[in-house]
Amino acid sequence: MASQPSPTSNGVLVTAAPVARLGDTLFKSATIVAAMSVPMILGALIVLLVIDSRESLARYGFSFVTTSTWDNVKEQFGALPYIYGTVVTSIIALVLAVPVAVGAALYVAEYAPLWIRTPVSFTIEMLAAIPSIIYGLWGFFILTPIMRSTIEPALKSVLGPIPVIGGLFQGTPIGKDLFTGGVILAIMVLPTIMAVSREIILAVPPAQREGMLALGATRWETISNAVLPYARSGIAGAAILGLARALGETMAVTMVIGNSSRAITGSVLTPGYTMASAIANQFTEADTPIYFAAVVEVALVLLLVSVAVNAIARLLIWQIQGGFGTRSLGAVRV
Repeated sequence: MASQPSPTSNGVLVTAAPVARLGDTLFKSATIVAAMSVPMILGALIVLLVIDSRESLARYGFSFVTTSTWDNVKEQFGALPYIYGTVVTSIIALVLAVPVAVGAALYVAEYAPLWIRTPVSFTIEMLAAIPSIIYGLWGFFILTPIMRSTIEPALKSVLGPIPVIGGLFQGTPIGKDLFTGGVILAIMVLPTIMAVSREIILAVPPAQREGMLALGATRWETISNAVLPYARSGIAGAAILGLARALGETMAVTMVIGNSSRAITGSVLTPGYTMASAIANQFTEADTPIYFAAVVEVALVLLLVSVAVNAIARLLIWQIQGGFGTRSLGAVRV
């Protein structure tokens, strides 16, 4: 009796190969489309904002970001106070959040016993999942009264007499100001900075630590002289990623920043706006074409700044990732 062709005979394989190649081609095409859709969406957003703000762009030009008058009655618009508020609150957020986040990352990666690492990491990262409106309500009802009655008066009495620094804490503490906006942002960006910093620290090659310990260094000397210098670019990238979120945060900041002054005074105890909070407050009030175009131009400036910040962060992260292989090979050769 003649034998039947085996399922693995050449005829079957030749038939299956084009099908497999077709599947690979379709999958590759789908991934290319998915990857290209991201910059296309970003480009579409920029184009839409440019179109909607073209009247403001044509009328005010570069003076839109260098003047501070915002008067919808006289149709004079300058976004400098909003840019100033965004920069000040973001700097406050980084100054407060980065040391805490990096310290928490070092504890989790270097000091914490295994049984406590996961709960601590999970608890900190869970803060990132809390909606911003919850932060805003907490800041409005809990943080603002504490800032007004305790923290801001204490900072004013201690730091107020100091030259230069004291100028940052002039005025009447009211709780709803740039400083409180920066504090709420610090709490919100802390999980992002901590999570990325922890991964960067864990990615430091063991040879870096073992070499220092073999030379008789203490744990802190190992961290300060081997771990942190190696991871500094990645930690900087984590801080910039946190800055990117701080720049675009809306609801939480809107509820605690005051939204009642466009003055640039140099004091963080002054109520103000960020670009995001200005958009949230005034978008529905834009009842004339030029007013609407000016608000949309604020959104365009915010988007461009956020894109630039994220690009810088990505470059820093690529730098530290590219350095891993080179430094590890160098350690092996030694």
